Amino acid sequence: MARPDKAATVAELTGEFSNSAAVVLTEYRGLSVKNMRELRRALGDEATYAVAKNTLTKIAARDAGIEGLEEQLTGPTAIAFISGDVATVAKGLRDFAKANPLLVIKGGVMDGRVLDADEVKKLADLESREVLLAKLAGAMLGTLQQAVFLFAAPLAQAARALGALQTAAQADPSLIAGAGTAPAAEATTTETVAEDSSDDTDAEAAPAVADTTEAEQAPVTTDDAADAASN
Repeated sequence: MARPDKAATVAELTGEFSNSAAVVLTEYRGLSVKNMRELRRALGDEATYAVAKNTLTKIAARDAGIEGLEEQLTGPTAIAFISGDVATVAKGLRDFAKANPLLVIKGGVMDGRVLDADEVKKLADLESREVLLAKLAGAMLGTLQQAVFLFAAPLAQAARALGALQTAAQADPSLIAGAGTAPAAEATTTETVAEDSSDDTDAEAAPAVADTTEAEQAPVTTDDAADAASN
């Protein structure tokens, strides 16, 4: 391969290492073209699967800041660059390897850390992103339902209390028979006090009026008239 072509391939591989969610290295020795096509179809849009030269892959990994991948880059190598759900691709590779033993998982890279073959296979045991999101959504929905119940609980309790009071009042009307009578009683008491006060006032004022009337109507005697004339 001419040097410009190698440089372009290294640049492309470096970009894949940097931008992929994870990378899985496999050995494909003995797989037919048909098998490779079936594997690519099984991975779908979640990953790209391509054969790469080990020397160029080592350079690209190093340029992407990944160290320690050299031990896995021996023998024919095909790389799955995962852009979608890591667990889904890992499951696809594991299941395909079970049906086609010629596909061997060597290891991989995730979050800049080199993984061995067993660690890659453990990724296949993880739940897919869709399942995790569904569980998260279910947990959030459950929390919201609990919050709604807690907010509604006092209102429901008040409604039950009012309902119980209504039922009890229907069975025994005397429970609420006195409602609204207190103001009338107060008014009656006030009127009684006012009448009593009026009687006391009239009784005290009456003598004064009577005394004045008597003084004005008293007859004038002869002695009183003589005294007045001499004056």
